[in-house]
Amino acid sequence: MSDTPVDGSKRTWLIASGCAGVVGGAFTAVPFVSSLQPSERAKAAGAPVEVDISALKPGEKLTVEWRGKPVWVVRRTPEEVAALAKHDAELADPQSKRKADELTPPYARNEGRSIKPEVLVVVGICTHLGCSPSDKFQPGPQPSLPDDWPGGFLCPCHGSTFDLAGRVFRNKPAPDNLQVPPYMYVSDNRLLIGEDKNSKA
Repeated sequence: MSDTPVDGSKRTWLIASGCAGVVGGAFTAVPFVSSLQPSERAKAAGAPVEVDISALKPGEKLTVEWRGKPVWVVRRTPEEVAALAKHDAELADPQSKRKADELTPPYARNEGRSIKPEVLVVVGICTHLGCSPSDKFQPGPQPSLPDDWPGGFLCPCHGSTFDLAGRVFRNKPAPDNLQVPPYMYVSDNRLLIGEDKNSKA
């Protein structure tokens, strides 16, 4: 180790250079750290959405946006609820066992895939290639659908069909049922989509 003293001008230059490096590094880090923070828009897109379904009549559907995706809320008629159990043999995953943790919360692992039998809540995106299916609630024969059609949804892109619980029919391009998002009731007619703590009927 050298015992040669550093002269005053060199010491000043070393201190100034070191300080400039620290300040420059800090300025460089601030934008980088800021870029890791979610934007206000991103926060809003991921926030739970409260929905008033008091005006939703049996047989009607409303659409809300959650995390940039369309979420459908359908108030099924008593006849539609009763019909759900009649075509299990035609469905690819009638009990919603496939990808259950990803697509169907525990409280929706039932015939109606819902907390309340009459109210269906699903993400309106086909599990094949991400198209948005069309409503085909009217049962019976019609274009692009079988003669014994029970009512549900048709994806016009590649012909995948789903029943009124969002369950995909067999031998269709879509591999899975429509996703049931996390949701809960905050009152009899108000849903909170995106959160399901202590969810109850």
